[in-house]
Formats: sequence, structure tokens, C-alpha cells
Amino acid sequence: MTPFLQFKPIYQDRVWGGRMIETFLGRKLSGSAPVGESWEIVDRPEAQSIIINGPWAGRSLRSVMREFTGKMMGPTWAPERPFPILVKWLDCRDRLSVQVHPPAGIAAQLGGEPKTENWYFAKSDAGAAVYAGLRTGVSRADFEGAISAGKVDQCLDRLPVQGGDSLLIPSGTMHAIDAGNVILEIQQNSDTTYRVYDWGRQGLDGRPRALHLKESIECLSANTVVLPALKRGEGWLAQCREFTIRRQDLRAGASIAFAGSEQARIISVVSGELSSGVTRLQLGDNILLPYATQATFTAPTGAILLVTEGFSQP
Repeated sequence: MTPFLQFKPIYQDRVWGGRMIETFLGRKLSGSAPVGESWEIVDRPEAQSIIINGPWAGRSLRSVMREFTGKMMGPTWAPERPFPILVKWLDCRDRLSVQVHPPAGIAAQLGGEPKTENWYFAKSDAGAAVYAGLRTGVSRADFEGAISAGKVDQCLDRLPVQGGDSLLIPSGTMHAIDAGNVILEIQQNSDTTYRVYDWGRQGLDGRPRALHLKESIECLSANTVVLPALKRGEGWLAQCREFTIRRQDLRAGASIAFAGSEQARIISVVSGELSSGVTRLQLGDNILLPYATQATFTAPTGAILLVTEGFSQP
């Protein structure tokens, strides 16, 4: 098997998207529609990452997870259990809806999946921000009234952000990403989003997008999370039950090695480039290091990478 797996991105048109995946990440996009998301690593029934390198090229992530479970995730992983992390690039040219992902304690009864996610801001325009968490003192009644009045944003904390910032959003946190951000989102394998407020706009089909007010209020009632602070610089960016993320800065010519038979890992290049043998990884690339493999990477001119770990426990 190859030391690491590369995948074909799955691009998603979004009404709030743009073309920064092409201009900032240097990729070729077809058509002219606003592309809001690039699903980099995903193992879901409706979306499958396809491997593009090594002897497994052309195969889906699900198929190799099932056939080579121990090599991919370690000896205690169940073959039918999906890969637990979904990695996306987001191009937020317009602000996203105010939304929430169900907390683990009530996700099943709402018919959804919990989703804790981390945002790494690779590029942010001057004045860019996110809305995350309710302001102190805002009650459920206040929030319901704000929905009716179209003033939901006034109930949320607005956090200014800049390139290099990182923010962990625990499942159950009300949030919205404002315009002008290019974000690497590393999250639980979930696609459940309850939309509370969409700023009065229409979707790509010319119709208002659906809202999920009942479910959102239920999530709000169960929400006891404390929003972590913005992180910046090298070191741990996220440490939660679902995964950990650390930022590693490499100077020009420096190398980093990963041992095999420890755990599966995701490596994300968020600045500069890496090389491993004849393979070169550039800004925007996300690769999977299976449990059974070891690899060494060198940064020819310097690089910043995110290492996602702690997700391969049974």
C-alpha cells in the first residue's frame, strides 16, 4: 500500500460560494456557478472520496475501509464503521445561514447526526468575522422573538477573525460564518444542519431555502456547551472527544516524520508545500495516513500543516 492516500475533491455549488477554490487554492473549476464547498475526505452513502494515487487508485474510501480495515484504522476498528472525519474547504463569499448541528444527546431523536467541527481560517478579508454562540443573557424566548423579527444575528456573539485563526465549534452551538472567509473545516462525519435564518435570500433555484425552526429550538434548549476561544499559532488548535488538531510550522528544509502502527492521521497543507519522495503536496491538499503506514515529509520552502488525530479509537 502507498504511505498515504490522496483523493479527488467533490465540489459543491452553494448560493454563498464563489471561485476562491480556483484562485486561492489553484484548482481548476468547471462552469461559472458559485462553488462553496470542496469535500476533500468523505465516507458517506451520498458522497464517496475516490483515491487518486497508489495501488488503490480508482477505489472509494469505503471499499478500502471495508477490505483493509486493520491497515487503515487499526486492529480494533469494525469493518462496516465509516471513516469518522469529513474534511472540507469552504469559500464563503457571502455569509452562511444561521444554523446549528444537533448535540449528541438529542441528535438521534431529531433524526440527525451530531457534528462538532473546527474552522481554520486560511484566508480572511479585512473585517471578516463569524457568529458563534449566544450572547450572555439571551434566553430561548429572546431567541424565538428574534427569529420572528429577522434579528437573529443580534442574539449571537460576533467574533472578528483573520488568516491563521482557528475555532472549535462544539455540536449544539448556534453559528454563522460571515462573508470573506476561506476555511478548512475538519468535522465529524455528519451532514445534519438545521437552518434558523437565511438573511431573506433565495437559493440557487430562485426559491427561499428551507428553515428548520422546531429542530433548531430543540437544539438550543439542550445546548450547554461553552465555546472555546479562537486559537492562533503553532500547537494544539482543537482537543475534543471526536478528534484533536495541532498546527505544525516547518521552516525551509525542515522535515516531519510519522510512525506507523500508532493511529490513522489526516495531514492538511494550509501554507507552503511539502514533498515526500516524488510527490509534492501544495496549499489546500489533504491526505490520509493509514494506521499501518509511516511517512516523512519535507518543506522545501517552508510550510504550515494541520495534523488531525485521535479519531481512530473504537
